[in-house]
Amino acid sequence: MWFTEEVGELSRALRENNKEEMKKEFADVLAWLFTLASLSGIKMEETIVKYTAGCPVCKEIPCICKEN
Repeated sequence: MWFTEEVGELSRALRENNKEEMKKEFADVLAWLFTLASLSGIKMEETIVKYTAGCPVCKEIPCICKEN
C-alpha cells in the first residue's frame, strides 16, 4: 500500500514537472521497492545486475528501444 502511494506521488511530480519533488519521490519509490523485495526474500542488489550494462535489449542507458 505504501509503495503504491509513493508511485502516485511520483506520478503527480512527473505530471507537474516538479524536479525537487521528483527527486524526493524517486527516492521514496526506490526505498519502498527495496523494502518490499527484502520482505519477500529478494536482494535487489543482486537482481539489478540485469540492467547494469543498460537495457537488456538495446544495451543503451537510457533505453532507446521502440515500443512495439
